[in-house]
Amino acid sequence: MKDLMRVEKSILDYEGMKALKEITFAPYIYLATKLISKVRRSGGTMFRHQISTFGILLEYGYTDSVLLKASLIHDAIEDLENFDRELIRNCDADGDAVLKLVLEVTKREGETKADFLKRINSEGSYNAKALKCSDRISNLIDLGYVTDKVFIERTCEETELYILPIAIQVDYEMYQEIISLILSRRKFLEINQ
Repeated sequence: MKDLMRVEKSILDYEGMKALKEITFAPYIYLATKLISKVRRSGGTMFRHQISTFGILLEYGYTDSVLLKASLIHDAIEDLENFDRELIRNCDADGDAVLKLVLEVTKREGETKADFLKRINSEGSYNAKALKCSDRISNLIDLGYVTDKVFIERTCEETELYILPIAIQVDYEMYQEIISLILSRRKFLEINQ
C-alpha cells in the first residue's frame, strides 16, 4: 500500500515543495530542542536524531504534515521526564493528531521493547509504521559510531525480527535500506571479532 501523502523520491521537487510549503514546523522544532541535552549512546543528541528521522522521511518523499511534525518530537514523551503533552496539543491545529501519532510510537509503561514493536506491527497506523522505519534507519546509521558489539548485535537482531516485517508493509525502499544497514553492521562485527 502506498501512502497517498508520499511522492516519488526522485520527484520531490515542485510537487513536494507544494505539499511542504504550507506546513509550519517551528513549534515542533522548538519542542525538539528540549532533547538537545539528551546524549545518545552513538554520540550526538536526541535532538539531532529527531531531525535525522524527519530528514529520512523527506528523503523518501513523505509529505504528510502530521507524520513529519511527529517525527520531529517522536521521542519527547519517552525521553523527557514529566514532559507536558499539552505542549504538543497546543502547537497548532494538527497538535491532537501529532500527539496521537507520537503516542503510537512511544513505549508504554511496563511494555517490553519486543511487545512495543509487535504492537506497532499489529496495531500501528501506516504513519506509525513509516515513522518507526525512519527512526530505525537513523538508529542503524548511528550504529556506525558505536563500538559496543553486544549492543550492535542486539539492535541488528531486533531490527530483523521486528522492524523488517513493518518495513515490508510500508515502503519497499526503506525495507531495502534497512537490510543494507543490517548487513553493513554485521560486516563490522565480523571484521572486528
